[in-house]
Parts: sequence; C-alpha cells; structure tokens
Amino acid sequence: MNIFQLKNKVLKKLEEKRVDFNADFNRDKEMLRVERKDNNKGLNVSLSKAVDKSKKDEKFLDEIVYYIDETLERMKEEEIKSEEAVIYPVIRATSFYDETKEGTPFVKDEHTNETDIYYAIDFKNSYRLIDETLAASLGMKQEDIRTLAENNMKGLKISYNKETIQGNDFYFVNYNDGYDASRILNEAFLDEMYEKCTGEMMVGLPHQDVLIIADARNSVGYDIMAQMMMKYFAEGLTPITSLSFSYREKKLEPVFILGKQKDYNKRGKNDETDV
Repeated sequence: MNIFQLKNKVLKKLEEKRVDFNADFNRDKEMLRVERKDNNKGLNVSLSKAVDKSKKDEKFLDEIVYYIDETLERMKEEEIKSEEAVIYPVIRATSFYDETKEGTPFVKDEHTNETDIYYAIDFKNSYRLIDETLAASLGMKQEDIRTLAENNMKGLKISYNKETIQGNDFYFVNYNDGYDASRILNEAFLDEMYEKCTGEMMVGLPHQDVLIIADARNSVGYDIMAQMMMKYFAEGLTPITSLSFSYREKKLEPVFILGKQKDYNKRGKNDETDV
C-alpha cells in the first residue's frame, strides 16, 4: 500500500460514517487535511507516518478513521458548560500550533525545551484543545484551567507493562485514552518509578498514546531506548519528540542518545557494559 492508496482508503471509510466534510491532500508534505463543511474546522493527518504501520496492521486504518471522525464531531458548534467541562493537560511538541486556524491563541504552559502543556476539554471519545475564546466562554482564567487539569490528571489510572531486555527494564503506559503522554506530569508516579530504578531513569513520550520509562543499567539500555523512541515517534498519529529525558531530583532533562547497536537482539549478554 502506498500513501495515495492509504489516503483513498481513509476517505472511503470516512465517507461511510459521514459526508459533512471536505478533504485536501498536500503531496509535498504528504498531509491529509479534513474539515467540517459547516465551520471549516478540521485537522491534519500525516499519512507518511501512518503508511508503514497500516501495511503491518490493517486495524490501524480503522483507528485513523475513528480518530478523524471523533475529532470532526467534537468540532461542531455547540455550547460547553463550565460546570460540565472535564479538563486534562495534553502534551505537545514545542513545534505544535500556537493558535487555531482562526488565529485564536491556545491556552498553554511551558514544560521542557521539547514540550509544552496544552489543555483540553474531554468528551470521553475525543477532546477539544482550549483556546482563549473557549476559556472566556467558560468564564475561566488560565490559572483555573491549570489547577483543574492538574487535579484531574492525578486521578488518571496508571498501570504499565514491563519488559526486560539484556539487563534493562522498560515500562510502557498505554491506555490509548489520549492522555498517556500527559501522565509524565504526575510527579508522584515519576518518583515512584525513580525508586524502582537501579540505573539511570529515562522517560520518553514519542507520541501522545504512549509513555515509556526505562531503567538503563548499561550501554545497551541506552541504545534500545533510542531505537524505541525513533520507532514510536515515526508511528504515532500525534508525534511529540524522539528525544528521551533523564529524570533525577524531580527534573526532566532532554538527552540525545545516539543508538549505535542497530539490532539489540543480536547483541550477546557478554557484550553488556556498565555505564
């Protein structure tokens, strides 16, 4: 399947769900733009990042269509009541849009050199990023939004799958609720994981639907983390950063890891080196 075939399949499946949209495909950027017809609000989907995964997993095509459909549904004009609004923080890359298509700035805070914190109203199956106009309609200041989001984020469940590879432990948080990366803001959770680590604690948020924590005990661990970050970053519909963060003394510091071992599965245990 090439990128044009993927684009056609996405639009065909989307048309089975709704017809109130317009679509435009940018060949140079390999970006699909889908907008509502009634208010021209929409989203961009990078198909270049999705085509490889779609080849391996046919269900991923359905995930793309579901994501577009739910996002368009939430972009229809409707009144949102402040007492009913459930707000969560959402992590995005610093290169993410600062404002809506209409030019209204999003409500956001700085996080790291690689990431910023945006805020979103949750609709169970999707969410809507809060801009200054929406915040004003809710009668809320940025400080109010931040406080609500922080409190709600602490209530998000956190569990993980663990995988040990050549002496290094990797933990994966993957609820697919749109807030996996947001869990990096839960300091109590990070401190709990820090206590588990006997090596250097590395944290990664390659895209919004996964949070990776590594207990890197040897040089192979750093190579594996670098490979994982690049792989997940390339596959994510909402990529954030391919860089990992070192966590110590309650601080996140971006770390560039140059993965030298191309296939860590081929490296023997005797080749591990403590760092």
